[in-house]
Amino acid sequence: MLERAPAELSVPGVELAEGPDVGDPDGDRRRRGRREAGRRRPVTGRALLRGVTPRDRSLVVGGARLRLLVLACTSEDTTAVDVASGALLRLRIPWPGGHEPDLAPFDVVEATLADDPERDDLAQPEAATASSLPRLVGSVRGRRARRMLARLAVSPDGPLLGFLGPSAPYWEFRGLRPSIALVHPARGPQLIRRQADGSTWVRFGWDRDDVWLPVEDGRTIRALDASRRERLAGKPLATALGFTPYYVLATVSSPRDGHCYKICTAILPRG
Repeated sequence: MLERAPAELSVPGVELAEGPDVGDPDGDRRRRGRREAGRRRPVTGRALLRGVTPRDRSLVVGGARLRLLVLACTSEDTTAVDVASGALLRLRIPWPGGHEPDLAPFDVVEATLADDPERDDLAQPEAATASSLPRLVGSVRGRRARRMLARLAVSPDGPLLGFLGPSAPYWEFRGLRPSIALVHPARGPQLIRRQADGSTWVRFGWDRDDVWLPVEDGRTIRALDASRRERLAGKPLATALGFTPYYVLATVSSPRDGHCYKICTAILPRG
């Protein structure tokens, strides 16, 4: 359902030659040359990030067009990094009814904010509303992704997400503390399936705390399902996920029966 970028945007800076005329004896050679040029100039992280004007802060105003690096995507919102500022953003996307959100970590998208971005949620001060579905333009991994994530990782100063316990009443939030925390666990992580209700949880050590968070990331839940095990950690967890887990993305949920909960929306590699 995502609008894909035009072909010419997939290889920035490459000018495509005109198509061969009918009956042109050199037509096959030209076509081969263009195919070879495409193989020589693949999409790179540098190409996707080039041309983005750096800013001191995220430009979250009505109608703003942002280039974002996706970290997590759920039915509630999409957590991403604003490439221009390096700030975290929670984007509310108007997904069509019956369609599951299909963005993946490290996708790069272009999104336009609604005329009224609805930035008035005191529990989620990073949240903003998109006017339409974002446009997928590529993906960024490796060194550039590692650098971006390393700058965002939080240090264990005080309780996770600024409050003790698994939840807090909505009326206690004042919009003064972040609702996103990119955590590099000191121990773990470990995935656990609870027999009582079939829910999936991630357990990890952070400073002196033993943290348990319910997982609301479909990819992580499916990895545990596919393993046919009730617990995963270490090498088996890395095998199930397809990468070595390095970060846990913790967020504050929308109000549920008057309370906002700490949840896990993604388990991520180093980059």
